[in-house]
Amino acid sequence: MRMRIKFLGAAGEVTGSCYVVKAGGEELMVDCGMFQGEGADEKNRNGLETDVSRLGAVVLTHAHLDHCGRLPLLVKQGFKGSIFTTPASRDLVEIVLLDAAKVAASNEDVEPIYSQAEVEQVLGMIKTVNYGEKVRVGGFDFELLDAGHILGSAMVDMRVKDGENWRRIVFSGDLGNEPSPIVGEIARPENAEIVVMESTYGNREHKERGEEVQLLERVCVEAEEKGGTVLMPAFSLERTQELLHIFDHLKKEGKVKESLPVFLDSPMAMRATAVFLKYPDYFNEQLEKHHSNDDPFDFPGLELVEGMGESKKINGRLGAKVIIAGSGMMSGGRIIFHAARWLPDEKTVLIITGYQAEGTLGREIVDGAKRVVILGREIEIKARVEEITTMSAHADRSQLLEWVEAIKGVKKVVLTHGEEVGRDGLEAGLENKVEVVKPEFNEEVEF
Repeated sequence: MRMRIKFLGAAGEVTGSCYVVKAGGEELMVDCGMFQGEGADEKNRNGLETDVSRLGAVVLTHAHLDHCGRLPLLVKQGFKGSIFTTPASRDLVEIVLLDAAKVAASNEDVEPIYSQAEVEQVLGMIKTVNYGEKVRVGGFDFELLDAGHILGSAMVDMRVKDGENWRRIVFSGDLGNEPSPIVGEIARPENAEIVVMESTYGNREHKERGEEVQLLERVCVEAEEKGGTVLMPAFSLERTQELLHIFDHLKKEGKVKESLPVFLDSPMAMRATAVFLKYPDYFNEQLEKHHSNDDPFDFPGLELVEGMGESKKINGRLGAKVIIAGSGMMSGGRIIFHAARWLPDEKTVLIITGYQAEGTLGREIVDGAKRVVILGREIEIKARVEEITTMSAHADRSQLLEWVEAIKGVKKVVLTHGEEVGRDGLEAGLENKVEVVKPEFNEEVEF
């Protein structure tokens, strides 16, 4: 039987990345991500449709929840192998999974899908590997290469023993939006027969970087003049650090008043920022140089908010302010309390800084809703909504096509981690050049 890949998530949607490569009676999993958005809880609770006793190992591309969030469920199903990822990803995975377990345990009405103890089991299974370090697990050889997405993110360059032949597959993971203000350049694998790649923005082009800096300066100056609030839902990994770095420059260059309070209301983001500072070797050259002289994520007016009591007090603070809080898609976290308080205020500006999955509050607002339900109450949106696409940590259509077309010998491109519109857009760009495969959820494809 020829090599097969089973797609246990991110097939026609952006969340739940999880793929099992099967060849020669052996199996290896790439990523084990949680589903997010509409219908996600049921999918997560259903478990993974695979025999975990056959899995030799898991290779993890990076620490975002939609790539690592089901690892504890894999352990619950009996997985006892090793999980390979970069050192920075290992530290960030600890933060992400412990936070997910804590959030799950806080909901008394629903049984948590996994516990902190199961997260601890996962952490004990992780073996760290550096970029370019070759690893062999049975009939699988692989190395991790920089994906330029978030700190420690990787693509997987893999050789698979299929009968008498060794076949080469590249899993893109999530590819970054170059040039990144934080991490290094995206690696370009030399050759591969099969490329399994993300297609989040396969139908869209980003505007050039730099626009986000101008927009933040403009809305902050406006907030100072009107006494308004700038609300910024932000992912704790990478997006928050990028925002802090921008504010660091805006304040030190005198474009925004040092006295303007910027609340970082996310304990998870604070812990993640500490990990970033631990691994300056992952920074791009410019940020590494900045880091050698000064903390690039700290500046006058920054207020770190730890407890919920402190968080609630922010909403009693009148006057100009910026609130950065999770979650990035407004599907939970502290941002929803601030949204309920400040979205009905016409002096508020809500800045959407990243992808919003279907079924999330963020997506509902981006799609133009004038009334939304938050914490059981109907909230009228009088705030102005601004969307920044230049801050996306995902490559756009042109960048995705450029990356895959530079890989020699590609016969098949498998499009994952994208809604159908994204996959269709990227497929159109690849038309007549290679065979395109668009797998469905839980489908097993022979190659």
